[in-house]
This record gives sequence, structure tokens and C-alpha cells, in this order.
Amino acid sequence: MFALIRVSGKQYRVQDGTEFLVDRLAVDEGTAFDGAEVLMISDGDNTQVGTPTVAGAKVAATVVRHAKGKKIRVFKYKAKKNYRRRIGARAHQTLLRIDSITV
Repeated sequence: MFALIRVSGKQYRVQDGTEFLVDRLAVDEGTAFDGAEVLMISDGDNTQVGTPTVAGAKVAATVVRHAKGKKIRVFKYKAKKNYRRRIGARAHQTLLRIDSITV
């Protein structure tokens, strides 16, 4: 069984036990998170597509930890003008683990 969920504006395909990174959530580590919207659920032959969400479906998740993503470096350069800028950024992320998917 898998589900298509939306968390903080992005969509993810998840199954039981799946761990995935999302944008930072304002939830403490080790606590339950049930704020995901279930857009679709499939169990082999049976598929339910929501309009926009599946009624009565829930995905229970646990916040494993908060972390920072990989560093992204941006370098701006203009030839012959002595213009160079280097900027770095790291995204704040939350690791979620799916505990159960119920219809």
C-alpha cells in the first residue's frame, strides 16, 4: 500500500516505514505529525483519488530529527567588470518517518 501526500506544499509518494526529508516543520523531535493531506491511496488493485483529498484517509508520521540540507553555492560573475559574488545557503529540513497509512 502506498499513498500520495502533500506536506508544506510539496507532494511525496510514501509507504509504511518510509523516511523522507521535508521543509522544516514547527514540531518537536520524537512527536507525532498528522498534518499531511492524503491526495491518493493505492492498495494493488484498489486506487482512490481524492477531490482534492481522500475522505477518511490518514497518514501517521513521526518527526525523527531536524537537520540542515546540503550547502548550495551560488557564484555570480561578470567578465571584464571585476564583479564577483559568492553566496552560500543551507535549507532547514525535517526528517519524517511514516508509521501507518489508514483508509
